[in-house]
This record gives sequence, C-alpha cells and structure tokens, in this order.
Amino acid sequence: MSGFVLHPEAYSDLDELWEFIAKDDLGSADRVRDLVFEAIQNLVPFPHQGHRRPDLTNRPLRFTRVHDLLVAYAPDEKPLLVLAVIHGSRSPRVLAAILRNRAEH
Repeated sequence: MSGFVLHPEAYSDLDELWEFIAKDDLGSADRVRDLVFEAIQNLVPFPHQGHRRPDLTNRPLRFTRVHDLLVAYAPDEKPLLVLAVIHGSRSPRVLAAILRNRAEH
C-alpha cells in the first residue's frame, strides 16, 4: 500500500465494513477489503479518473465505486488521501455530512 493514506475514520469505515461482512462470510469480508485497497491503489497513478459529486461536496474531491461502496478521496493530495469508504445507498445528506466532518479535521 503505497502512494495513498487513509483518513483515520476511513480506517474505521473499512473495519466496520469488514466486521459486518465477516459475520456471514470471512472470505467475502477479506475479498471486499482487498478490492477496496486494489481500487485505491489503481487511483494513485491517475487520481483524477474518479467522478465528482457536486451534490455531496463543493470540495475538489473525487469518488469511485467498488461494488456498492463509494470511496471518497482528495486527488490533489500527495499521497492520495482517502476520506471515506461508505455504502453508496446511504442518504446523500448523510454522505455530505460525513464528508464535511472529515474535511474539517
């Protein structure tokens, strides 16, 4: 894992996600976590490949999907900064609040 860092709460996002999936299937939990890290690593050389979400933030963040998960990151930070890994079905208001809170810290 090089070329990116996770916001401390993004680590928590991944831990909670892993624990939730692992209740039913440990192998699936590991695979999902690995897919998220692989997707993030693939963003490092081309950080602007993700899409913008002006409905969630006016900051220059980008977003990429990994199955039903939304990965929010700051493409201009060196190393690439991942702010959140959250389920994409959450309310846009909740997603915006999460991002706003993490951007302030």
